[in-house]
Amino acid sequence: MMGMQPSAQEQALFSYRINLEQRVRPDHPLRQLHAILDLSFVLPAVAHCYGRSGNVSVDPRVILKMMLLLFYYNIPSERELMAQISERLDFLWFLGYDLETAIPDHSVLSKARARWGTEVFEALFCRTVEQCVQAGLVDGRLLHVDSTTLKANASKDSVIKSSPELVSALRQAYQEQERKLEQSAPAKEDDGSAGNDSAEPPAPEAQEPTSEGKRAEVNRTHISLTDPEAQIARIKTGVSELSYKEHRLVDDAKGVITAIKATVSTVGDGSQLPGLVQHHRSHTELKLAEITVAGDHHYGTASNYLFCAQEGIRPHLAQASAHPGPDKLALKEFIYEPDQDRVRCPAGHYLLLHQNKPQEQAKVYLIEDAKLCAQCPLRKRCTTSSQGRSLQRHVYSEQIEQARQQANSVAGRYSRKRRKHVMEGSFADAANNHGAKRARWRGLWRQRVQSWLIAAVQNLRILLRKAVARPAKPALSLAKMDPTRPNILRLDPKSAKTWWWKLRYRVEVGLLAETANTTSFLDHRSNTAALQNLVLGNTPSRRRLLRSRLGPGAKEDDELGI
Repeated sequence: MMGMQPSAQEQALFSYRINLEQRVRPDHPLRQLHAILDLSFVLPAVAHCYGRSGNVSVDPRVILKMMLLLFYYNIPSERELMAQISERLDFLWFLGYDLETAIPDHSVLSKARARWGTEVFEALFCRTVEQCVQAGLVDGRLLHVDSTTLKANASKDSVIKSSPELVSALRQAYQEQERKLEQSAPAKEDDGSAGNDSAEPPAPEAQEPTSEGKRAEVNRTHISLTDPEAQIARIKTGVSELSYKEHRLVDDAKGVITAIKATVSTVGDGSQLPGLVQHHRSHTELKLAEITVAGDHHYGTASNYLFCAQEGIRPHLAQASAHPGPDKLALKEFIYEPDQDRVRCPAGHYLLLHQNKPQEQAKVYLIEDAKLCAQCPLRKRCTTSSQGRSLQRHVYSEQIEQARQQANSVAGRYSRKRRKHVMEGSFADAANNHGAKRARWRGLWRQRVQSWLIAAVQNLRILLRKAVARPAKPALSLAKMDPTRPNILRLDPKSAKTWWWKLRYRVEVGLLAETANTTSFLDHRSNTAALQNLVLGNTPSRRRLLRSRLGPGAKEDDELGI
């Protein structure tokens, strides 16, 4: 007999059989997240923010769970989050609510952020890193560093132009006024509710080193009345926007974010590398003999090379110094003579010590006689100065040159190729799935809260996907592979090239011992015919296939990529 649902069903006065535990499926993502989420540190961390008597506040652990839901599902606003909590049974179950629990107002979240400060959110991120380390998802031997710009929650129409003195005074007045507003409503003993926005935001930190150029000049004369801490920067599309900048350090093994920091958009990328490495070490507590850091040309500065040398880090950082033009003399053509502390130019003349810059740890050398440069046949390729050729040399040039050689090695190039894949994937996941390309709130310290929450969510998702969702399968280790086995060598040309890069990288950084088998495989890179026989097999059908792929007039190296 077919049943029919009444058109107007009366609501039951009493419901005795509603059990949210049965309404949420066993494999729901929030069940897995609830199983691994560790919030035991929250109550002790925020206990000093609440009074001993008065109205009872919302549980801080529940508030933090709400903020995680906000970014885990990329919900547009906090008002929308509260609306969805009342409608979704899985949200109610995750928060520990039932159907009769009153949903708090959306202002509870914003006032809790102001009350707590930033320490709780940074501790949450650090806890996710610790969990990933304990699950074996952080290797720590190869780290990737990069940054991205985030659009601020302010319109360009809010920007005004004025003198540098007035802009600086406005920024200071804004910070002072914000602190006064936050301190104007102190916590009372008879009111412990989360609705009392009484916390002092984090004190402003020391001025970050900013990049020089037009961006710094523009921000000295322009300020946003909506978000004075947001600064104008040009993004990749060529458009200037009010923005912040987010710096990340990501582990190569599974893409776990081990260190993150949000700054103003004019901060130089390379200046953040030492701090990120120190944060990585404190968060992971891994004791490794050597660490490799891969980064683009924004990080290949002399200061970063020296930092890596002092800390025992292998720097796979692309060189930041500008290359001379095609018709200009390269710096390597100038030979330094340490005994006489002078530099010999390609024409055989000497540049003597002219100036010492202790703050920059550099020395300036100038040609001994300007007439020598005026009569030199290489003048057009060397200098146009009337005083003759000058050259600035770093005090630790030898160490810097060794670091540059490591960065330009085969292993360094491979690390930077990996960095493009790992870092772009991390930023794309944050932007597409968690709304990281735009600031939800205003102010630098709130942007840091957003960065920590998104990074924590990404690490939790990696932890669920790699360690909880399904058991880890034994990976095929390069260290246990015999490169001369037929199932490895009989690959298509693209796969053979990939294997060559991987093996060469492992041998160079010391992760794989250089045996006779690996040497024989790596040597085939310089022998196209031998590698062709290994990869495609020396048979007529294989040779015809190779010629068909190469096409008429093409070289074999074009297909093999070597």
